[in-house]
Amino acid sequence: MTTRTTAEAWLAGRLPDDWFTGPVEVRRDRDELIIVGSLPAPELADDADETERGLAAAARAKTFREETRERRIEIARELEHLSGRKVSWAVRVGEHETLFTHLAAPVMTRLRQPERRVLDTLVDAGVARSRADALAWCVKLVGENSDSWLGELREAMARVDEVRKKGPGA
Repeated sequence: MTTRTTAEAWLAGRLPDDWFTGPVEVRRDRDELIIVGSLPAPELADDADETERGLAAAARAKTFREETRERRIEIARELEHLSGRKVSWAVRVGEHETLFTHLAAPVMTRLRQPERRVLDTLVDAGVARSRADALAWCVKLVGENSDSWLGELREAMARVDEVRKKGPGA
């Protein structure tokens, strides 16, 4: 249950039809699957500002989370059993995305003093509470600023994977 189409197909058959406005997106890594579904945006006055839209989106996400909790847990447990990965949920309301409880996986790394000093500076300046938080902040910042490059890299890796599957012994 690790291929992209398998998880999405299983969810298409398993999720209630009235939960989301379209097919879900499944984000994956080695540890976790995050199911992202789109909810209809609340109707607001045409002159509503971004703050009001954000509040309405957060309220819509909270309502969905509370009203679907038991069923989502049941579906997540089934998918965890099939995939061998933890399953988390997120919803998108317009431009706003809300990620529900999700996995924080430990990642071991070895850093030399110059890299540790960067993390310590972030901690000492109050930007992060710990080296772990500082490292997570750095990874997030690189991800945001290198998004197109990382996307190209992921596409290239997917193409390499397709070629490997066609090779000898496949």
